[in-house]
Amino acid sequence: MHFTSEQRLDDGVLERAFTLGEIPGILWTPASASAPAPLILLGHPPLGLHKMYGRLAARARHSAAEGFATATIELPGSGDRPRWPAAEQARADLRRAVEAGEPVSDEIIDALILPLVEKAVPEWQGALDALLSLPEIGGPVGYSGGVISIGIRLAVVEPRISAAGLFAGSFVPRAMFEEARQVTIPLHVLLQWDDEGNDRQAALDLFDAFGSKEKTLHANMGGHTGVPQFAGDDAAKFFSRHLK
Repeated sequence: MHFTSEQRLDDGVLERAFTLGEIPGILWTPASASAPAPLILLGHPPLGLHKMYGRLAARARHSAAEGFATATIELPGSGDRPRWPAAEQARADLRRAVEAGEPVSDEIIDALILPLVEKAVPEWQGALDALLSLPEIGGPVGYSGGVISIGIRLAVVEPRISAAGLFAGSFVPRAMFEEARQVTIPLHVLLQWDDEGNDRQAALDLFDAFGSKEKTLHANMGGHTGVPQFAGDDAAKFFSRHLK
């Protein structure tokens, strides 16, 4: 891990940009901590860190106020990373289907999500290796938000992740439902009831499939970007229960 820049935000949170090979990332740590901080990995959609920075930084600062360090990395094919033609073709196929008012086929969803999961999850694990080697980062570790299929895979294969907050707002391949049955860590799942880009019934079916004994579904009225503030507060309480 190579730190490339740092700045102290106005609330005292230390923000450091880093690279892991070709992968850019950002680490936020609380203003003051008497012991190594628990860590939350911040997931995000494949829109690029520059575009997502405002929302990610807000989530990070909110978590820092609760005593958590947070970190994120750029997804494959996004931001300044090398273009990924297969992913761009899948996104184009998705846009065409949506603009034509057609159902999004399983083939499009598989092409869009499954290769992303295969590439992104090992990168998240590599980032976790590097982050946990830092003296200011301890454990346990949580995963929050982003492409829900990435969260599912990480919850299954990464034993260092103790709890996950997932957002039911992205397409889910049918194959991921079987993986969901293998998830056993505590889950906090957020669903926007009127999310224009989400299949509500599929989200409910996915929640039902999760194998976790402790799983909570928080459903709120409104579209994809209408998540109420109190929903974020509830997620913070969830991580405080399981990571402290």
